[in-house]
Amino acid sequence: EEVVKVTPSYAGISYERLEKQGIQWPCPTPEHQGTKFLHKDQFSRGLGLFTAIEFIPPSELPDKEYPFLLSTGRVLYHYHTGTMTTRAQGLSERCPESLVEVNPVDADKLGISEGQKVKVTSRRGAVEAKARITNKSSQGTIFMNFHFAGTAVNLLTNPALDPVGKIPEYKVCAVKVEAA
Repeated sequence: EEVVKVTPSYAGISYERLEKQGIQWPCPTPEHQGTKFLHKDQFSRGLGLFTAIEFIPPSELPDKEYPFLLSTGRVLYHYHTGTMTTRAQGLSERCPESLVEVNPVDADKLGISEGQKVKVTSRRGAVEAKARITNKSSQGTIFMNFHFAGTAVNLLTNPALDPVGKIPEYKVCAVKVEAA
């Protein structure tokens, strides 16, 4: 009842109904069958509003000392810092540790092989993790997930902030990669 007071579009959803079948919101009354497509013909408040912004280049780009671009992010099996998901046996079996995803061409140039421990260094620090050689990363770009405290990859990231949203530049950071 508390949720319904705040979100009337859930008024027709109950535990009893959910146990029988899934319901797509909005479902404003107990008789309502749910909404198969939320915005099938048009948005409920008219067209969506978009605001164009000017491109602001990253405050740090690769150079001779730090030739790779690090992008951090998630993997399917873990959520945020992994405080809950890394404790789930099934999820940890699928993704037990942080990995450094490196393009095969870059790995060959660096003499790095699959599963080898590598050191990733930025102007702010260094972390170590095993290499995963994959075409998922473009040449010159590496990817690391941020779910594991033992590999605190966000220590490497640039603290520069977006001027409007004040969002840190976690996705763009110059690093070097070498065998550990």
